[in-house]
Amino acid sequence: MVNNVKTAVLLATLGGFCIAVGYLLGGSSGMAIGLILGLVMTGGSYWYSDKLAIKAAKAIEIDRNQMPQYHAIMADLCNRASLPMPRLYVSRNPQPNAFATGRNPEHAAVCVTEGLLNTLTWDEIQGVLAHELSHVRNRDILIGSVAAALAMGITFAAGMARWALIFGGGRGDDRDSNPLVALLMVILAPIAAAVIKSAVSRSREFEADASAARMLGTGEPLARALEKLEYGAQRIPVDINPAMSSAYIVNPLAGSTMKNLFSTHPPVPERIARLRSNAWV
Repeated sequence: MVNNVKTAVLLATLGGFCIAVGYLLGGSSGMAIGLILGLVMTGGSYWYSDKLAIKAAKAIEIDRNQMPQYHAIMADLCNRASLPMPRLYVSRNPQPNAFATGRNPEHAAVCVTEGLLNTLTWDEIQGVLAHELSHVRNRDILIGSVAAALAMGITFAAGMARWALIFGGGRGDDRDSNPLVALLMVILAPIAAAVIKSAVSRSREFEADASAARMLGTGEPLARALEKLEYGAQRIPVDINPAMSSAYIVNPLAGSTMKNLFSTHPPVPERIARLRSNAWV
């Protein structure tokens, strides 16, 4: 229920922001356009979050015949968690990583990268899959997808304001409109988007780690996996939309020079320490 409320608040914020930006840039007609844009973005982020994430990762669906152990591990975890089987995907990303997506457990998908399959043992992969399935059970995947859409929407609106400033835009023919408002939006909107993503994702990673450890009865497989994933993310850079980075189990932009500017993940050493201290019990 709490996660559903958070999702509703995020969707309402996204829609309201689009309307406000439309009014700022085009008065009443701009507000109408903002309303339409807000409805499209909020509806799309809810109904098509899984398809958008899978397409962005360039992942392919894997059946039981192609990877029987992948399917067997997930089927066992779903049985433990009393959840339906999600669709399973593999991305050709060389960086070891994974994510879950979808609007609810009945429409969930889990994706691992080729880098993860080549780096981890199956015991460690089980820890990662338990973590991702915990996101599904906690309905974090919908919140994360909506937060990403909100971040992208705010950033897009900031871009519109930036172009309006460059070309002398404002509310229609009203040349007395204060350009300081648009300037502040250009500066502050991307920062607000990053803060929103961080606030949503950092706490949920700790809880998903703990839930995965409880599901397996030990936090050690996931702790070992996180060590390898963090090392791989730092060594193997990838081209990922920053707005989608919070979906992954470890920050895929860890090798970026901007990695510390609004991290979407809690520090991996702290996550490992919690798993190994049995704080999840």
